[in-house]
Amino acid sequence: MRYIYKIGGKVIEIETIYEEVHILCRDYRYYGNIDFQVKTGQADIDSEREKSVAEDIKEGIPIRTFSDSYLETLAVYRQIAEHMLESDTLLFHGSVVAVDGKGYLFTAKSGTGKSTHTRLWREYFGERAVMVNDDKPLIKVTENDVIVYGTPWDGKHHLSNNISVPLKAICILGRAEENHIEKITKSIAYPMLIQQAYRSADTEKMQKILKIINKISEKVGLYKAGFNMEAESAEKAYNTMKG
Repeated sequence: MRYIYKIGGKVIEIETIYEEVHILCRDYRYYGNIDFQVKTGQADIDSEREKSVAEDIKEGIPIRTFSDSYLETLAVYRQIAEHMLESDTLLFHGSVVAVDGKGYLFTAKSGTGKSTHTRLWREYFGERAVMVNDDKPLIKVTENDVIVYGTPWDGKHHLSNNISVPLKAICILGRAEENHIEKITKSIAYPMLIQQAYRSADTEKMQKILKIINKISEKVGLYKAGFNMEAESAEKAYNTMKG
């Protein structure tokens, strides 16, 4: 089955074996001239299964069982991520909330509380706050600024919107008994940014990814924070990061 979508500012024709990808992407359906095509087959699904097994072994957890249709959704976003690099656009692991039309991205290791913190922002700011993406946004570097896009790959809670906003800041998030947030240098942020960015197996594309991360680091505010996940942490984070 084959449909056209607009994701991250690009018009993409996606052809798959299973329907799950198209259900996932339904809010991004589009009609127009395509920028590139993505096509998956059983070999792509089998490759995703091998990756998931290897990751589980590495993490020392029981090997998880995933359906072919779910694994195909991963294969699709991986191909999209590879294509997007050509337009200085990077798939990133993080939770992005927009306030008054500007985006704030929180990134951390899984289970640290990214989704909880952006939920606090939505509760605190009410209608001023809009969820962009809760798991895998796309970040595009332009000549003048950095734009962050919602994508269909939006985490277990499926929190996202098909929107794009200027990215104001990135915050590396941790937990703490007392709320604190401070601006950090690119050299401090860089290791986590690399870890949380999509990483290609292709050496040339990996070099491209590092260049994009450098450009992002030069154009947005970089912060490190520890929060107790109470309501005032949203106010403190915003007042610091808005500049």
